[in-house]
Amino acid sequence: MSTGRHGRVAGKVALITGAAGALGAADAKRLAAEGASVVVTDISEAAVKLAAEIGDCATFMRLDVCDEDNWRQVVSDLVSRFGKIDILVNNAGVIGFGDPETITLDVLRTIYAVSVEGTVLGCKHVIPAMRSSGGSIINMSSAAAIAPTVAASAYVAAKGAVGSYTRAVAVHCAQQGYPIRCNSIAPSGIEGPMTMRHLAGDGQNMAAEKAREILQLGTPEDVANAVVYLASEEAAYISGAEIVIDFTSTITRGSVPLRQGVRA
Repeated sequence: MSTGRHGRVAGKVALITGAAGALGAADAKRLAAEGASVVVTDISEAAVKLAAEIGDCATFMRLDVCDEDNWRQVVSDLVSRFGKIDILVNNAGVIGFGDPETITLDVLRTIYAVSVEGTVLGCKHVIPAMRSSGGSIINMSSAAAIAPTVAASAYVAAKGAVGSYTRAVAVHCAQQGYPIRCNSIAPSGIEGPMTMRHLAGDGQNMAAEKAREILQLGTPEDVANAVVYLASEEAAYISGAEIVIDFTSTITRGSVPLRQGVRA
């Protein structure tokens, strides 16, 4: 894969969690194409293939975002190798199902461990590596936290927590005088395995073609474009913000129930 060594994030070092997923992979490819050295992390070996596909500017490291010792080791190794970390994309996340009456603690804890604890640990251990040279932290929230999808209530709660925590990190860094920006992205209806599991889990068993037609799904690249923007100097005066990636679904039409009678 060719990369733009003089791109919008040229010379920057980017750490991406959950890179084996559709969004993480798209983020890694776009950042690399814009000149960054990308470190793709995941517990899945699929991220190894992603790094090979991207080329020389990509490195794979195994990272369980729920494991604090693993975070310490990865950040230490990256600083030793590159001397800095400029961009952190806390992308790792999982989805589970259950409305407020049927939700289980196992589902809640699993989702929170990856989406919330993983994000908190990422910020905690990368901030010190960014204190001197500065950096951009990008956390992945969801439009589901703004216009809730009841069938995935634990996911809604977790992503709401990610958005709120993003603002706390932004304020903390500003108060400490750190040249670190922290923002979140809230995608809605992005085509990929997680969205299709969502549709199936909500009782639809909706085929991808039908989902595209009814919900006008976005693509992982739509999210990656926002990641590049927030990672670049173009967003140098933006911190504590949330960018909603949504065209004609959750936000603009109200909470889509994903049941028979969905408005087209």
